[in-house]
Amino acid sequence: MPATTRTALRRGLAAAAALPLLIGALASCGYGSQADGKGDKTANAAAGGDGKKLSASEVRIGYFPNLTHATALVGLQEGLIQKELGGTAVKPQTFNAGPSEIEALNGGSLDIGFIGPSPSINGYVKSKGSNLRIISGSASGGVKLVVNPEKIKTLDDLKGKKIATPQKGNTQDVAFLNWISEKGWTVDPESGKGDVSVVRTDNKVTPDAFKQGSIDGAWVPEPTASKLVSDGGSVLLDETALWPDKKFVITNIIVSQKFLKEHPDVVEAVLKGTVKTNEWINANPEKAKASANAKLAADSGKALDAKVIDPAWPSIAITDDPLASTLKTQSDWAVKAKLIEQPELAGIYDLTLLNKVLKAAGKPEVSDAGLGAK
Repeated sequence: MPATTRTALRRGLAAAAALPLLIGALASCGYGSQADGKGDKTANAAAGGDGKKLSASEVRIGYFPNLTHATALVGLQEGLIQKELGGTAVKPQTFNAGPSEIEALNGGSLDIGFIGPSPSINGYVKSKGSNLRIISGSASGGVKLVVNPEKIKTLDDLKGKKIATPQKGNTQDVAFLNWISEKGWTVDPESGKGDVSVVRTDNKVTPDAFKQGSIDGAWVPEPTASKLVSDGGSVLLDETALWPDKKFVITNIIVSQKFLKEHPDVVEAVLKGTVKTNEWINANPEKAKASANAKLAADSGKALDAKVIDPAWPSIAITDDPLASTLKTQSDWAVKAKLIEQPELAGIYDLTLLNKVLKAAGKPEVSDAGLGAK
């Protein structure tokens, strides 16, 4: 056999031997998982982030395809939650409204959820404190009053106008009804009729209703607020301006009490993932914005336009702190609006595992404002 032939043969055999190693290396970097997880960089290790096998084979996590649920979007997209869970698989589920997510948690088809304060309160109260716990914060802010500037130029101009909120009794609806009350105006909380017409409209429908002129504005979360601005609306009020320190809870993390009791190690691993996700988001805002948008595209089939996501993203503060005192305030507003009776909220929080994770990470612990589980 000529020398050149022998050399070529040896090179071919060496390349063939190296191919499995190359494939394995690519898979370990996450490249091989994207087709299976709609873009999620999923790590399928045999154990959790601390090297121990966890007590559940999977954890079902619910969230909304909204920017105010950025912790879930980015944590799933970047594989930061899955990394802490190791061989415990994340089974994500998307929801469009708080009541349906609470129903899934109550029905046993969901373990952990990202959700707003009002459905958290309603779910806790209706079950007489038996079905959920708030275990962490996730986001603050990101809610704006956007109006048609040709019809409404000042806040006083809202009287007699039609303003949308996402749902009767939801977090934005409660805040708007309270604001109306503080203006000295009256609105029937059930019908939405009064000095201002409060039109309960799904966020997916609100932009079309605004363009068609059937509403004059909306008190809504991001990215709906920025969608309305891109359609010619004007921001008349950012809700953060109404709160002390310009902070209020817009997204909590909740857990089924049954799952928390049976799988505290899994819950702790999820919280390790969310804390690391929040740290990464705050350290890398532009990368995190792109990551959240990629996950939105994977979930909905369409990414947000730059003219929507660019102004929306910085208005949302990502935080581990559940801002528990602001949840109590929102509850008081719902009582004042006669949407709910005075609830017993003692025990709605269990921040034990979150504070354990924060302490281990060298971060300050957070408060449950006296509403923790005993």
